[in-house]
Amino acid sequence: MSDVVTGDAVVLGLQPARLPSRALAVLIDLVVVWAVYLLVTLGLAVATASLDEAAVTAVSIASFLLILVGAPIAVETLSHGRSLGKLACGLRVVRDDGGPIRFRHALVRGAMGVVEILMTFGVVACVASLVSERGRRLGDVFAGTLVVRERIPAARALAVPPPPPWLVGRFAGLDLSAVPESLWLEIRQYLTRARELDPAVGRRLAERLADELVARTGTPPPPGVPADAYLAGVVAERQTREARRAFGSAGVAGVPGAAGVPGPDGGARAVVSGAVGTSGMTAPGFGPPVAPSPVAAPAAAPVVVSPVADAQEPTAPATGFAPPA
Repeated sequence: MSDVVTGDAVVLGLQPARLPSRALAVLIDLVVVWAVYLLVTLGLAVATASLDEAAVTAVSIASFLLILVGAPIAVETLSHGRSLGKLACGLRVVRDDGGPIRFRHALVRGAMGVVEILMTFGVVACVASLVSERGRRLGDVFAGTLVVRERIPAARALAVPPPPPWLVGRFAGLDLSAVPESLWLEIRQYLTRARELDPAVGRRLAERLADELVARTGTPPPPGVPADAYLAGVVAERQTREARRAFGSAGVAGVPGAAGVPGPDGGARAVVSGAVGTSGMTAPGFGPPVAPSPVAAPAAAPVVVSPVADAQEPTAPATGFAPPA
């Protein structure tokens, strides 16, 4: 990642594009541009067959400048740094401060690209990109631009394993206010990758993280508790407290100290005098989840049929004749 500082003194973490991806993007652009240039040249050769040699030369130079130089500049300006090859490779040209490029940036890049790429067959651009720390060619250096990656594969999220059942509720009184987020992140990463580590290496890493956690909380783990189990128990306690803060404000009417927690069927279930953590465990001193008691539906009110009302309602349209007795 590259630390790009914006005009507002904000540090942006951008991943600069390296030589292989940039070379592939340039190759795609060159194939498209040269194909268009050859087609236009053939068309102009047929159209200018009756002109003299000087006119044909002038048309050829103009087509070369417009298609091989002007077209890439126009495309980068209108697309804000995304040419066809860069779009296919997930790249983009930005300014040094992370903002979108303008016409002057694309003009300098295109003018230097004629020398770096077209005249030297890309040798100068490759050497400059390999020497530069952020993979910039000479056109990027003079224009003040940078080619970055837009599509970065997202990391696969792994769930933190729950602690042993005999540790549930052992860390309810632990003060976690002094533990920084960086230490929580290290502990979570260790717990999610513990099975992939060597046992000896994982044990030493767990002991180091446990010592740092004890130094922040001021409370040592219970005797006989392994370091990895201690870390899992503290993380589960933190998740329980976060869930309690998230769902504790939604109370259930008529039940003091109860919180409404959405159930698996989309409805709400009551948790009496307690909170359920994200790992599905109940914090100490709090009662277990209580299933909602079935409430009988109110009986339907009896329908009273009034003979007078029935007599008043006509059952058939009036015809002027009385029915037989």
